[in-house]
Amino acid sequence: MAFAVRPAKDRDLPLLAEIERSADRLFAPLGIVFPAGPTVIEEVGAGALQLLVAGDPPVGFAAVIEVDGHRHLEQIALRADHTGRGLGRPLLERVLRDARGHAGGEVTLITFRDVPWNGPWYARSGFTEMPEAEWGPELRAHWQEEIAAGLHELGPRLVMRHPGG
Repeated sequence: MAFAVRPAKDRDLPLLAEIERSADRLFAPLGIVFPAGPTVIEEVGAGALQLLVAGDPPVGFAAVIEVDGHRHLEQIALRADHTGRGLGRPLLERVLRDARGHAGGEVTLITFRDVPWNGPWYARSGFTEMPEAEWGPELRAHWQEEIAAGLHELGPRLVMRHPGG
């Protein structure tokens, strides 16, 4: 079953935190339990540069912010009962397509290195690890915020980029 990817509407916003919490529970069997507190979408929310959803009502979302003058994929999340169906791919493809024409189309992200639906999945989608020497000041600050929030204690993280174009 296909779910159309579209810009989020105000009525979608209250549903997105539960989608994220549902997706986060999938990490528990890997020993990754996220700390209590606001979800990423609650922190980014309507202030995102781009907020896309899949479905109506949404079963997944992608949140994009601007970091160092280019697009930064803050998160893709799918409701747990909708994972493994290929729904993340159209969200990612839309993010990459919409990034074209903005700072050369480059998209960065920070993700878990070894979680199959994180680092390896993004690598199959054309993302490569971004050397620390090439990080801008905002990306470096974002990395430090993750460390302070305890995310790096949950497993190895890495910065990746898609060249766009």
